[in-house]
Amino acid sequence: MTATTISPDTTATVPLRQAVRTLPTTRLIRVELRKMFNTRSGFWMLISIGLLSVLATCAVIIFAPDDAVTYESFATAIGFPMSVILPMIAILGVTSEWSQRSGLTTFTLVPSRGRVIGAKAIATFLVGIVSMAVAFAVGALGNLAGSALVGVDTVWDISLSTAPQIVLGNLVGMAIGFTLGVVLRSSAAAIVGYFLVSLVLPGILVLLAQVRDWFSDLQPWIDWNDTQVVLFEGGTDTAREWAMLGSTTAIWIVLPLVIGLLFLRRSEVK
Repeated sequence: MTATTISPDTTATVPLRQAVRTLPTTRLIRVELRKMFNTRSGFWMLISIGLLSVLATCAVIIFAPDDAVTYESFATAIGFPMSVILPMIAILGVTSEWSQRSGLTTFTLVPSRGRVIGAKAIATFLVGIVSMAVAFAVGALGNLAGSALVGVDTVWDISLSTAPQIVLGNLVGMAIGFTLGVVLRSSAAAIVGYFLVSLVLPGILVLLAQVRDWFSDLQPWIDWNDTQVVLFEGGTDTAREWAMLGSTTAIWIVLPLVIGLLFLRRSEVK
């Protein structure tokens, strides 16, 4: 009895494993923009920008004296609600992955959490820039309509050099909200934290500067609200003022954001 040896088929080919295609950043940004409109909270936040801009414009036309019907009056009236709504949009844009419990799906499809957060940041600031453009346009229409209704000359008292600083001031507020969202990863906690650092903390720093002489010179370098107000007023002209803006940005945005990203990359997503 003889044994028969069957040799393996050397002609058989093993299928090659296909390379995984990385999702382009532009697609991630489009997805994050769509997420900001899909939720009810995000949708009504965005809708409220246009509604409040129109309401603020009508309020200036109805209640402001004739000599106060200027473009600056309309921009200031619209700027108050914008300075609150835009940071809320930035917070919800980040914390939605945890509050809506969609983070497990998102980070499974795109394992690189840094790319996801980067796409969220770009989408957030795109919304902020478009919202500011809408606000400027509504204010301009209100200025034209208001001056025509009250019978005064149309006054354009915001220069072209001031407008970018106003936009930058709102983007700084959005960056603070975005940073709190990354650090806390909870909508409620981040919103409360934003009101604390924007309303409570500036008062404490001003009071400390009044009672401690050594802190009065240091306060503008660490108070982000102070540098933001200067931006809204279009007064950031000197190198020292830009240095103060850089200092507060590093303290309240860059450093916490780096720390928050380090913890986010290592945190468990449920």
